[in-house]
Amino acid sequence: MGDLESHFISQFESQFIGDDGAVVGDFIYSSDAFCEDTHFKREWMSIEQIAQKAMIVNISDAIAMNAKPLYALVNVMIPKDLTPKDTQRLAQALQNCAKEYGCEIIGGDTVGGDKLHFGITIVSKSTNPLTRGGLKEGDLLAYTGTLGESLRDLNILLAGGNVSSNSKFIKPLLRAEFVYEVREYIKAGMDISDGLYCDTNKILDYNHLGFEEIINIPPDMGESGEEYEMLISFDPQNKNRILDIANKFKLPLTIFAKVSKNSHRYPCKSHHFEDKI
Repeated sequence: MGDLESHFISQFESQFIGDDGAVVGDFIYSSDAFCEDTHFKREWMSIEQIAQKAMIVNISDAIAMNAKPLYALVNVMIPKDLTPKDTQRLAQALQNCAKEYGCEIIGGDTVGGDKLHFGITIVSKSTNPLTRGGLKEGDLLAYTGTLGESLRDLNILLAGGNVSSNSKFIKPLLRAEFVYEVREYIKAGMDISDGLYCDTNKILDYNHLGFEEIINIPPDMGESGEEYEMLISFDPQNKNRILDIANKFKLPLTIFAKVSKNSHRYPCKSHHFEDKI
């Protein structure tokens, strides 16, 4: 599926395509789908949890680019088996989550269907966007937080088990304060939505560079998608400043690789659970 997605996107010729969002002036426009039976099953999560995650994964793109979310356009396919009370809960949860990040829902569209699907567009603003470009040989690559929980809990759900409501698979943690404060010291970055392996490859492909591994990243961490931690790069001379900021927020930061002039890539597999069934 990943190759088909890349092939489809490559058919468009806009200069703005390539980052988590499109930078047009001081504004950033980003959009992601969140679909039943591709990203979640309804029996895994409450209506409120589904709506919350649909909004969070979209706001994550704005934060990953050092932008403040302003407005959201929400398109929803509503299954026929949802009740009016369900749709009220859905709308309220979307609105509550948007407000938590200073974002206002200003419109969108609804359509009936057999499954619950979301398409959300976020309009955000930044005077210093963080993009995927700007890597140089010798830069360090690092990720925030810990990786692996999302894949672990997905496998538990696939096996018919239950996970905590605090699971990162249910409610991702966004690193907004860290990104906003650390921006001046980092060169490139993106959120980890497709797994560290795949997203590291993306940022390297964008810059036509490779990497040398500093520490081994096992598959149970590298293939864990929908983590929404940050993947960042920086000059080694800024290492201590960045670690100090991470410590300020009590945020683990793991330096795992150095950018090099080679073609080294991680093995990349689709993280969507439909490919695991």
